[in-house]
Amino acid sequence: MLIRKLLIANRGEIAVRIIRAAKELGIRTVQVHSAADADSLAVRMADEAVNIGPPSAAKSYLNIPAILQAAASTGADAVHPGYGFLAENADFADAVVAAGMVWVGPSGDAIRVMGDKVAARIAAESAGVPVVPGSDGRIDDLAQARAVALAIGFPVMIKAAAGGGGRGIRIAHDMAEFDRLMPQASAEAKAAFGDGGLYMEKVIERARHIEVQILGDGARAVHFFERECSLQRRRQKVWEEAPSAALPQPMREKLCASAVALAEAVGYRGAGTLEYLYDDATGHFYFIEMNTRIQVEHPVTEMITGVDLVREMLRIAGGAPLRYRQEDISLKGHAIEVRICAEDPARNFQPGPGTIEALTVPGGAGVRFDTMLYQGYTVPPFYDSLLGKLIVWDEDRASAITRMQRALEELHITGLPTTKPLHQLLARDRQVAVADFHTRWLEPWLQENAHRLGTEETTE
Repeated sequence: MLIRKLLIANRGEIAVRIIRAAKELGIRTVQVHSAADADSLAVRMADEAVNIGPPSAAKSYLNIPAILQAAASTGADAVHPGYGFLAENADFADAVVAAGMVWVGPSGDAIRVMGDKVAARIAAESAGVPVVPGSDGRIDDLAQARAVALAIGFPVMIKAAAGGGGRGIRIAHDMAEFDRLMPQASAEAKAAFGDGGLYMEKVIERARHIEVQILGDGARAVHFFERECSLQRRRQKVWEEAPSAALPQPMREKLCASAVALAEAVGYRGAGTLEYLYDDATGHFYFIEMNTRIQVEHPVTEMITGVDLVREMLRIAGGAPLRYRQEDISLKGHAIEVRICAEDPARNFQPGPGTIEALTVPGGAGVRFDTMLYQGYTVPPFYDSLLGKLIVWDEDRASAITRMQRALEELHITGLPTTKPLHQLLARDRQVAVADFHTRWLEPWLQENAHRLGTEETTE
């Protein structure tokens, strides 16, 4: 089915990104928005816009009936969910299809399998993909959980079976801590995802977070190499790059091939990301979960491969087969993305929504800034603090870091605090320069460097 009019069921920079891709394919766009986002850049750019509710996400961007009504009233024939909100909601995907529209993403059934960490783990094992030692399935009983913890050995990670974004995760180092944290993790998972189910994994010390970008058309899948996302604060990614400096080429080929095998085993359709832990001390990798949607960090993959992933999502959703064979996709150079958020790193990353008084966007060769900002725009306090993503590309990693330093110097956002000072420090750090880090590296580093996290953007 050829897509003619696309409804974007999201907001912020990803909505802008989708609108641009749709326009390039000759697809008209409908932007749904809350009352708080009436003046957003996405609303200004779309061909049509529909107010679907008050600022609260529960009453707007998570309101399935309101979104479906907006699609019906505007004659939209497809829905793109972006990331976050309803992007990995299998019931929403099914409802869109039941209403006679195209869902730009994997089927509801695929989301249920791969979007649930326990089901995805089972699928991975069936496809011969290694997984972290842990529970065989969901755990809803404390006695069962204690037995599993003893079997795999402490420390263990308690994780929500549904959802992502670091919610519902706790690390227990002994049984007393485990007994205290299990109920907390379940309650947080229930509040965040409506599902208090948990599962458990062995904690891999000094692990790297490596993820593989794939596209599938339901019959065949290809990968677009890997991204390194080990620099995290509270399990939220801060700095992402591609490719990983830690992977030898044989390991890269093996890891990426495992992602394709798993995607094909479940008949995956659309864009998806398979996430792994990589232990560079042993050279072992372990599948942990799949994100059944486009990722925040997809631009770094686009920069090293030259492929517009969002356009390909739209083509596949419209019924086209994959346009690429694996041998058509090559890796060139190195790309880095940093997330610019409305947070004050000098005040423990306190959110700071406000009005953009002035905006200078960096430019030049190999520089891209995906954002929702414009001068005079008031950033609402109701949603994620992400303002934009600064992405650079260069011929090698060292050159990419130097280019990032230059681009950060050029980026100026006044009127509210941003995380720019954090990224300037990271881009000059010696350990970052040699990629000597892991998933638990950043938080101690932040404590050591707290006194250096100035907020020059607020005083310019």
